[in-house]
Amino acid sequence: GGHDLMTLSAGTLRKRITLQQQSPSLDTYGQQTVTWTDVATVWASLEPSVGRELMAAQAVSLDQPTTISIRWQPAFASPKAVAAMRVAYSGRIFNIHSVENELERNTLLTLLASEGLNDG
Repeated sequence: GGHDLMTLSAGTLRKRITLQQQSPSLDTYGQQTVTWTDVATVWASLEPSVGRELMAAQAVSLDQPTTISIRWQPAFASPKAVAAMRVAYSGRIFNIHSVENELERNTLLTLLASEGLNDG
């Protein structure tokens, strides 16, 4: 497979992030509790939001919006599912607010996120 997927600006995907999804479970007292389980660890770029991302961020009133770009993969085929996930990066947690499949070409996903509190 000499096929090169690096045609897009994938050279900038240098940060290892982990996407996590909520899995509701019961604690020892039978109380509903939320644990986060790792879905995938992928290469990503994290950039301060600019331009239209910033406008989108202001629409959902984010303080410090961050644009996170990752390679599209079948696991992320549903933007709604991805938007329900969160991103863990070097001890920081980012909440995902919107997901954009660039040009619907299934090459790059752009996540609009903001750093959130780690609420468990």
